Amino acid sequence: MLDMRRMQVLRAVVTSGSVTAAARHLGYTPSAVSQQMAVLEKEAGIGLLERTGRGVRPTEAGRLLSECAAVVSRHVAEAETALAELRAGRTGRVVVRYFATAGATMVAPAVAALRREEPGVRIELRLSDPEDSLPEVRERRADVALVVRPPDGAAVDGIRFVHLADDRYLAVLPRGHRLAAKQALDLTDLADEPWVGSDQPGPCLDPVLDACGSAGFSPDFVVESGDYATAQGFVAAGLGVSLIPEMGLGNRHPDVVVREVRNPEPVRAIYAAVREPSPVRPALHRLLDALRSAAARPAEH
Repeated sequence: MLDMRRMQVLRAVVTSGSVTAAARHLGYTPSAVSQQMAVLEKEAGIGLLERTGRGVRPTEAGRLLSECAAVVSRHVAEAETALAELRAGRTGRVVVRYFATAGATMVAPAVAALRREEPGVRIELRLSDPEDSLPEVRERRADVALVVRPPDGAAVDGIRFVHLADDRYLAVLPRGHRLAAKQALDLTDLADEPWVGSDQPGPCLDPVLDACGSAGFSPDFVVESGDYATAQGFVAAGLGVSLIPEMGLGNRHPDVVVREVRNPEPVRAIYAAVREPSPVRPALHRLLDALRSAAARPAEH
């Protein structure tokens, strides 16, 4: 097998035209360079250099190996540059799983900001259910997944949760509702109202049920909508009231009003799930910072 270090010495000899000049350039003695060339010729099984006057010139085989050494040297330099860019977070690939309401409010501005700052980082996005994306992270099919979970949620083997934002729930009422004149509602104000459900059972509905339980009642769901836009439509039609997270109110129905809720205020916590332990990934860290920045921007209503 050919030794790549000796091939680089051969390249220096061919480039400089003599063993002495190559030794001076490499910081070796001429005898050490000659020994390296003798070993390389033995490895190659063919002569690589021939004497010409005071110098040497490559044989056909020597020229071939010298050119190969130049290609290898160039590829190594390119690899070192690429690794430096990757270590600095200026390149790389990050696979992201996100749920719908986090997409427009957090993911889109975060990815746009990261692309402006580091256009060499490639972000692969796919919509997924916030409850079903953890296996993808654990099985290394995704680098990060946005999920909703309680702040005191149970630990998950192989997963680390990075808090991104607290998304408060707001009351959505039909325009002209008797409570619409109040700028803020106590949760108990809604206790006797018919309710329009906007979430399926799970981590996004649990904060609503827990808050209502703390206020001493259980909401009377008369309609199950399954998504926030449809829920607003049912509320606008006068079928009930609803609690919808702030991130889910980006597209406001013209026939509803939105009010703050207190005593208590339901909140869902949004986390980024990443593998643990995981190697240092500067590109991933930059994305998490961009997500936190996007979540910290004031919501527009």
